[in-house]
Amino acid sequence: MRRVFILLLAALLIGALLSLGLQYDTGYIRISLGNYLIETNFWVGVLLILVVTLVVQFILVAARRLRSGSGLVSTWLNQSAERRARRRTTQGLLALAEGNWPRARKLLEASAGKADTPLINYLAAAQCAFECNDHDAVDDLLRKAFESTPGSDLAVGITQAQLQIAGHRYEQALATLVRLRKQAPHHPFVLKLLRTVYEALEDWKELSALIPELRKRDLVNAGELQALERKTWHNLLQRAADDIHRQDKASRDLGPLVLLWDELPGSMRRDEFTIHEYARHLSLLGDEAQAETLLRKVLRNHWSDELVNLYGRIEGEKPDEQLLVAERWLQDRPNNPELLLALGRLSLRNELWGKAREYFETSLRLKRNNETIAELARLNAHMGHEEESNKMLLQSMLKDSGLPNLPMPKA
Repeated sequence: MRRVFILLLAALLIGALLSLGLQYDTGYIRISLGNYLIETNFWVGVLLILVVTLVVQFILVAARRLRSGSGLVSTWLNQSAERRARRRTTQGLLALAEGNWPRARKLLEASAGKADTPLINYLAAAQCAFECNDHDAVDDLLRKAFESTPGSDLAVGITQAQLQIAGHRYEQALATLVRLRKQAPHHPFVLKLLRTVYEALEDWKELSALIPELRKRDLVNAGELQALERKTWHNLLQRAADDIHRQDKASRDLGPLVLLWDELPGSMRRDEFTIHEYARHLSLLGDEAQAETLLRKVLRNHWSDELVNLYGRIEGEKPDEQLLVAERWLQDRPNNPELLLALGRLSLRNELWGKAREYFETSLRLKRNNETIAELARLNAHMGHEEESNKMLLQSMLKDSGLPNLPMPKA
């Protein structure tokens, strides 16, 4: 109320002064512009000058507010631009879903500046550029995505890695993912992408170090993880064996292969397929005695047809003792065709021809097996039963050929 009173008092005072001023003849104002002449009373001129000054001041303030983004007009313009950006973003995402990559990229990139979430626009536009095989544009759009939103380096990096993997640029993807893992060591999706890259690059050593983390985070189901772990260690064993094979035969050092076996996790050292691979490599590299010892220990507590088949192929230090060990297993498994096949081979190694033939025939009666047929046919041929051997091989070949049942001429 006090402020209103002061304003009213000031207005009355100014009005009184103006009224007194107008009673006197204060002259006039004359303005000449070319052929035009303007004359007016002094007080009217002052009033006009005041009005013009206020109008100019209003225009300057309005222009300044418009330029700084404030005011009703600028607000309306910004809202209009944002609505247009949202509409174009929606159209761009629809085009992306429809597979219209060029249109989607154009709409998404053009509306990114005014979009509510420019990061989404740029990432989606990068996907479109990738589908158009414009890899330079992909990198540029990902850079813009990173610059548009603080704290988006992980999201942008993951998208970049995914596009690099999809484009089979595995080395670049590996560099991206290693950088991301330093920022987020336990990020689930980064770990899963690393698994994909290591597998594609056949970097089995790094993959073997990653597998415990995948298991700990429960990122791969149990069956798939076991297959991945088996594949990884089998490849590492194969590479170690290949390196030893390239050495001079007289001075081969099996140390790296044995050391690698010692590094295997317990689950793999109990896995029959991995045991089979390791024993097979030992045998091929000339250390059949160590392979036989390993297989004997394993088969004593864990039976496996695959392992007993390999056991029959390996020559231990004492073939007679090896045969006796296998015959003790036969007491518990008298009708196991794989064990009988192995016993036949071990009998051959001990030059027990009749016993070997009996084992092969018994195995063949229990299960028709091409290995057993081949062993029996070879033995019969060397024992002078060539006709029987040839007949057996011919019958086996015809049975496995899938030939139709057709009439044949009589002999």
